[in-house]
Amino acid sequence: MATRPELILASASPRRLALLNQIGIEPEHLVPAHIDETPEKGELPRKLAQRLADQKALAAQHKAKTSGIADNALVLAADTVVAVGRRILPKAETMEEASECLKLLSGRAHRVFTGVTVATPSGSLRRRLVETRLRFKRLSTREIESYLASAEWRDKAGGYAIQGIAGAFVVKLSGSYSAVVGLPLNETASLLAGEGYPIHFNWLNQSSLTQV
Repeated sequence: MATRPELILASASPRRLALLNQIGIEPEHLVPAHIDETPEKGELPRKLAQRLADQKALAAQHKAKTSGIADNALVLAADTVVAVGRRILPKAETMEEASECLKLLSGRAHRVFTGVTVATPSGSLRRRLVETRLRFKRLSTREIESYLASAEWRDKAGGYAIQGIAGAFVVKLSGSYSAVVGLPLNETASLLAGEGYPIHFNWLNQSSLTQV
């Protein structure tokens, strides 16, 4: 009988772990991958999202192997890029960056690209790229200032977190909500199932997923 593959999540993001838990998946290992996320000259948003997901998966796989962690594990990585046209918005680290992002997004449409990569023990990469289109309401100065004061924007692509307060800014969303949060669940489940990961294992025991 084939051995159940283990799963490594190449992220320290609580939101990505929570999304996996939502569909009954609990990674055996968390191996954050720290890479240079600077866009290459002329790089398009969709290319950046997939490239970074690939690099995170490979970096985490290498780190896990050198640490003696699960040589036969699948490694799951993702990266999210927010863009207005061809312009890539930063993962806001300062209030000034977040303010600039919110002013740019106010009252207009933008796109969120989320790349997902599964690195297999054989070294191959399985990929999905998900594009979601959103439109923000026109934000008042007070709304922007109040949101900045919440600090929810910190280290978030485009300077906002849709699963938090900024959900009130979205007037239209076409695509995957979970991808905007950080991990498209449909595509992730498909990739893992395609590599033999038993994503339905915990579904058989509904009591383990009961919210209290």
